[in-house]
Amino acid sequence: MNAPTAPAVRYEPHGYAPDGTPVQRWHLDSGTGTTAAVLTYGGILQHLTVPATDGTRASVVLGLPTAEAYAAARGPYLGALVGRYANRLAHGRFPLDGADHTVPANDRGHALHGGPDGFDRRVWRATPVPDPDAAAVRLTLLSPDGDMGFPGTLDVAVTYRLAADHTLTLDYEARTDRPTVVNLTHHAYFDLTAGRHGLAGHTLRVVGAHYLPVDAGAIPVGPPAPVEATPFDLREPTPLGPRLAPEAVAAEPQLAAAGGYDHTWLLDTGPGPDGLRPAAALTALDGSRAMEVWTTEPAVQVYTGNQLDASLTGSDGRPLTRHRAVCLETQHLPDSPNHPEYPTTVLRPGQEFRSRTAYRFPHLGAG
Repeated sequence: MNAPTAPAVRYEPHGYAPDGTPVQRWHLDSGTGTTAAVLTYGGILQHLTVPATDGTRASVVLGLPTAEAYAAARGPYLGALVGRYANRLAHGRFPLDGADHTVPANDRGHALHGGPDGFDRRVWRATPVPDPDAAAVRLTLLSPDGDMGFPGTLDVAVTYRLAADHTLTLDYEARTDRPTVVNLTHHAYFDLTAGRHGLAGHTLRVVGAHYLPVDAGAIPVGPPAPVEATPFDLREPTPLGPRLAPEAVAAEPQLAAAGGYDHTWLLDTGPGPDGLRPAAALTALDGSRAMEVWTTEPAVQVYTGNQLDASLTGSDGRPLTRHRAVCLETQHLPDSPNHPEYPTTVLRPGQEFRSRTAYRFPHLGAG
């Protein structure tokens, strides 16, 4: 690798949103060989370039070449910031303080990722963040009262920070002027082999002994179930190829319904001194790259790109096919407002929502 330089931030025009609003692409350079590109449209992480052990540099997230391509690609949430409520709300309804609220259904009769016009389809405002040890940009968005049916004006900020030790950190903040519900996450699709092998070229570890079984609409049913002696036991690094083989998926009703993993794991460990707990570890089988996910959130949704159907072509010129990459979405539990037994996602005036997720690359000595 080249000699380290100071972290750097710059931006450039990058097309237009469907309403004609200009979109910017912000480049973050750690100064040590890791770079990222973030769009103001959807807060999308378009590229995350990470060196391999042999120094080869390639993006480890799926991306599309233009803002217009993202706007046309309804559904996959490629690399986007997701809100106001990540994951699903059953039938698009939830109670809050004795009142019922409705979010437009956009997934099998349920509301997914904030409804059909969620935060992934908004143009965020971006400002650079001075930091001598990292390249950072702060994205802000004002979601008005009644937006997609959610009560309260929500003031949201997400800071992308790419440090000299190669760690990418996302810090989420939100405040409201009325009681509301908030569940924010990031929807990057990770492929550490940079398109060479897809998920068959990876092992995955998830730090959770329980997961949430779901019905045909991906809504949680019953209490958390133990992963012991099931395909959901990923407590040790597990090759994904055999788990996602057609015969293996067909043999497990929970996997068959989704076409692979699209489930929430409850994280086992408590937060460390920095507030973060381990969530997952993804490793290329050839040892070229490894990634750890750490978070302040209580759960992680593992989604293995089951709905990617090759209709989209990525920035690398390759079609985006099923099981090409995995999303590791740190968050609260799906449909929490309809499950009082789950950790609350209610945010009230005077409170501040804060969440942090860090992506570390231990093959580079990060973290």
